[in-house]
Amino acid sequence: MTQTLTLNVNGQAQALSVAPDTPLLNVLRNDLALNGPKYGCGLGECGACSVLVNGMAARACVLPISAVVGHEIVTLEGLAHEGRLDPVQQAFIEAQAAQCGYCLNGMIISLRALLNRTPRPTSTQLRAALEYHLCRCGTHLEILEAAERAVDINAAESLEAPRD
Repeated sequence: MTQTLTLNVNGQAQALSVAPDTPLLNVLRNDLALNGPKYGCGLGECGACSVLVNGMAARACVLPISAVVGHEIVTLEGLAHEGRLDPVQQAFIEAQAAQCGYCLNGMIISLRALLNRTPRPTSTQLRAALEYHLCRCGTHLEILEAAERAVDINAAESLEAPRD
C-alpha cells in the first residue's frame, strides 16, 4: 500500500507516493534520478549505495524510506556547496582515485561522515571508515591517498570558513 511520505533530500523536501518499506536507494535512483548512490550487492555489505542520514553514513539499499522521514538525507550529488566540491570529492579527483568509479560513492560518503565527527582522523581511523567498502578495481592506494588528502583539504577549508 502506498503512502505519501516527505523526505528531505539534499536540502529539498520531496513528497513521494510509495510503499513505506521501499528501500531508500530505489526512491533515490528511480523516483528522484539521483545516481550517485549505486546498487551493488543489495544486502548493505559493499557500501556502493551509501548516503548520509543526519551526517552519518547509511546503506540505502537496506534502509526503508519510512525510517528516514524527518531526517536529513545527503547523496553524493548534495555534497557540493555553492559550486565548490566537497573536500572529499576534491581529494578523490586530485589523487585520481577512480578506475571504474562504482565504489567511490560509498567511500566518499563514509569519509565525509568520518570528517563530520572527527575533523583530523588518524590513518587508522581513515582505514576503518573504508574497511567495509568493496573495491574490485584495485585503486586502494589511490583511495588511501585521497582519504589523507581529504583530511588536509577539509582542515584548510575549515580555517578559511568565516567565524561568527
